[in-house]
This record gives sequence, C-alpha cells and structure tokens, in this order.
Amino acid sequence: MTTLEHQMNDRPSTPDGLFDVTAKHVVVTGGSRGIGLMIARGFLRAGADVLISARKSDQLAAAAADLSTDGEVHTVVADVSTAAGAQALAEAVRLWSDRLHVLVNNAGATWGAPIEAFPEDGFDKVMDTNVKGPFYLTSALLPELRAAGSPEDPARVINIGSVDGMRPPLLESYPYSASKAAIHQLTHHLALRLASEHIAVNAIAPGPFESKMMAFALSDPSTRSAVERTVPLGRIGRPDDMAGTAIFLSSRAGAYLTGAVIPVDGGITGA
Repeated sequence: MTTLEHQMNDRPSTPDGLFDVTAKHVVVTGGSRGIGLMIARGFLRAGADVLISARKSDQLAAAAADLSTDGEVHTVVADVSTAAGAQALAEAVRLWSDRLHVLVNNAGATWGAPIEAFPEDGFDKVMDTNVKGPFYLTSALLPELRAAGSPEDPARVINIGSVDGMRPPLLESYPYSASKAAIHQLTHHLALRLASEHIAVNAIAPGPFESKMMAFALSDPSTRSAVERTVPLGRIGRPDDMAGTAIFLSSRAGAYLTGAVIPVDGGITGA
C-alpha cells in the first residue's frame, strides 16, 4: 500500500459535524409538495426544526401528516406573492422563533401560453410569486436571520431557481424562465448586500424533479424517457439530491459559500 493510500485510509469518512444542521430553525415556503417537501423532509431527518408554508390549508395538513414519521413540522398558511403576504408569514415565523438559521424561498408558480396570447395576469402571478415573494420575505425576516448568524456560522437564505433561468426552455413559459433568471441575479445582489451581516445567500437551480410543474412531462412513460435522455446522468432528480444540496448549503460545509447558483440538474447546463 502506498503512502497516499495509507493517508486516505486514515482519514475520517465524515469530518465531525461538517454537515450537521441539528436544531437549526428552518423555514421552507411552498413546503407542502414537490421540491419544498423534499427539502423539508431532508431537514427533519437531519434533526432540524422545520416550519413549512403554503397557500392551501388542506395541502399543508396532508404534508404535515406525510412528514410526521420524520418529525414534527410546523405549518403556516401563507401567500408570499405580495409584500403583505410575506410580512404576514414573517410575523407567524416570529411567533415560532426569534432566530432563523435557514430560509428556503421555494414557493413558485408557472404559466404557459403562446406569445401572442399570453395573459397579463398570468405573467404577473409568476413574477410576483417567484421574484417579489423571495425578496419581501427575506427583507421581512432579516431581524431573525441576523439574530441567528455569526462569522463562523452565517444564517442562510436559499433561493430556488431553475435551469430554465440559465438557458431558454422549449416551452412557452416566458415569465417562468425570466423570473428564475431574475432570482439568480437577486441571489447575487442579496449575497453582496448581506454578507457583512453574517447572512449567506445562495440559489439552487433544479433540473427535472418530481413536482407538480413537471407532472405533465413525467407522468407519461414515453415523455419521461425523452426527458431522461436530455439529462447526461440519465435520470430524473431524486429527493435526496435536492435535500442534500440544501443541507450542504446550510451546514458548516457550506459556511464559506455565498452568491452561488448551484445547478442540480444531472449535467444539463454543463453539457
């Protein structure tokens, strides 16, 4: 055995506490299904205290029941597409905890229509939910984020973008791709502004995952196969892929990272 092999064998498999998020307070918007539910479950299983929000109370109740085997999750009905809705959610979070270690801005909307007939209300709904929501909720929760952050362990804001914000999609979902490009740039801007206050801001740009937005493509076996063929790694994203990235960004392993947009897409944007 070589010296290098000896050194590698002597290393601990996981540095002590490197990915630990135990007892961190985590808020996940749009946490009742899809990517938000994947992230919430991952944090619960990792020992974090989790609050999820969504617009529909029945979906929140179903999510809480689904997550109950992984831990107790707190729920708040909220619509973050307006500044007032974001403020109302922030006030509910404040009643739950005076410190917020991780904010996951995941709530999102999409809309597709031909360019000549795209409705203004559809365009506004997507931009309001996907861009205004993360901005105003982050702003409203700054006191709690500041209280949780430190130079060694900053508070974290994780914005959920999309690969559609990194390259043009084939579908006519114009405000969706525009909003995701905007949230990537907003991530850079907030990261620069908030770094001195010990708040790190990053974004995850998912590729194809099981979600309501992708159900139209993934529910049909032939269409699903076609989608998988566009992914260099040859498969749809799994819940652990998404949860693992969020936990990495929120743990000591990601403490020196801010202003990054991380594609979790099986290699789509790198191909």
